[in-house]
Amino acid sequence: MTGSVDFTPNTLASDIFAANTSCILAPEVTDGPYYVTGELIRQNVKEDQVGIDLYLEVQYVDVTTCEPVSGLYVDIWNCNATGVYSGVASGQGGLNTTFLRGVQESDADGVVAFETIFPGHYEGRAVHTHLLTKTNVTVRSNGTTGADGAVTHIGQLFWPEDLIAAVEATEPYASNTVAYTSNDEDMWSVVQTDAEYDPFPQFVYLGEEVGDGLMAWIQIGINATADYTDDDYYNVAADYRAGGGVANADGGFAGGAPGGDGGNGTMPTGAMPSGAAPSVSASASA
Repeated sequence: MTGSVDFTPNTLASDIFAANTSCILAPEVTDGPYYVTGELIRQNVKEDQVGIDLYLEVQYVDVTTCEPVSGLYVDIWNCNATGVYSGVASGQGGLNTTFLRGVQESDADGVVAFETIFPGHYEGRAVHTHLLTKTNVTVRSNGTTGADGAVTHIGQLFWPEDLIAAVEATEPYASNTVAYTSNDEDMWSVVQTDAEYDPFPQFVYLGEEVGDGLMAWIQIGINATADYTDDDYYNVAADYRAGGGVANADGGFAGGAPGGDGGNGTMPTGAMPSGAAPSVSASASA
């Protein structure tokens, strides 16, 4: 929160990202145990989840040309205010839930925008937001994406400790009694960060208090011709289909601890979210 800009969700992307003059390759990092393919193409992913509203804009730049990358399909997902993920079982929201998940296609400026909520925390991980980009994705007739496509980037966004503290002083975040993990303690923040790339978005309050909502933005450099589909960091937990979510029998905890194999050691816990699962269109392909 610099206080030096007056951005809103209506500010042009060309103005928001005008100050970004470099194209730096962002490191790859695990997508964790809860990535779900086949999610809805939509900007607003909040559904019935209560928390601090977050309007997030991300610009993707090809590091080989320093030009924006249009036509990327970008998945976003994070836990809710009390540390629960949708789209998976394992004590989470359930296979048929879709809250705080969605896909957007990057525009001519290489930008995607999402309306979500600021993520909560769960044991073993710092507060973070997942992003995964694909090219050559099949778009289903009901507005969802297929499980195909080349994975061009797997990333996570992290958030400053002072901002997290302000958010977690509000409800329902304050009701989460699970042990908190800082950025310095997180096993993946050191992988996503390097000498040139900073995974912390810039942000402003959309009012006088954090409860009025946040707008955040970040530029991410990728190799637009890369494909990480066969990488250990890429793991699919489930696929969202016409009849509901289907767990991936081969899905495990991919991309284990840095420098090792196996699980990432972070099973989220927390209160179950309220609200019924959204209906699933019968026209989605299996």
